Amino acid sequence: MGASEKKQFLLLGQKPIFLHAVERIAHVPAIRNIVVVTAAEDIVRTHHLIERARIPVPTRITAGGPERQESVYQGILAAGESSHLLVHDGARPLVQQDDVRRLLAALHDHPAAILAAPVKDTVKWVENGRVERTMPREKMWLSQTPQAFAGDLLRQAHERARAEHWSATDDASLVEKLGIPVHIVTGSPFNFKITTPEDLTLAEALLERGI
Repeated sequence: MGASEKKQFLLLGQKPIFLHAVERIAHVPAIRNIVVVTAAEDIVRTHHLIERARIPVPTRITAGGPERQESVYQGILAAGESSHLLVHDGARPLVQQDDVRRLLAALHDHPAAILAAPVKDTVKWVENGRVERTMPREKMWLSQTPQAFAGDLLRQAHERARAEHWSATDDASLVEKLGIPVHIVTGSPFNFKITTPEDLTLAEALLERGI
């Protein structure tokens, strides 16, 4: 992001980015508790922010690891024996509560479900600066979070990943490696991940519009 501040603590509408995500998900009726995973050196700071926000469900804070996958695993451990688990990226502050409700509803019929958005642009496979082929756009979806799972399934996937040194950029990929199909729930285009200053500017404009 080009800022000295860590991305999740950058202000969006006078509130840290990650806190928007926590508050929106916490107000979905089916959510029973939340685990916030952060760097060890940020635990006290995060605790103060959560305490001031008065999150309506029990909220724990735990230290993550050097990589995303390890951080998620630490969050799973902190969640205990929860029957269902949602994993969300704190850099997606504009997650829509209706999308979370529909995602949770999908768990009644599927052991794993994720929010995703269909690709609208033409996608090119490029190697060494040259187009190798055009991909079939109708089969391409952009993965979002939250991703939702039966608790035992997600725990199994992460334990297997640790034992066999699997690495993936999202949790659904680990579940897929177990041969379990992952159901798609269409997510909002506003549920994008903030990675650039331009993303933050867009999020601010959307927030002002009540998105």
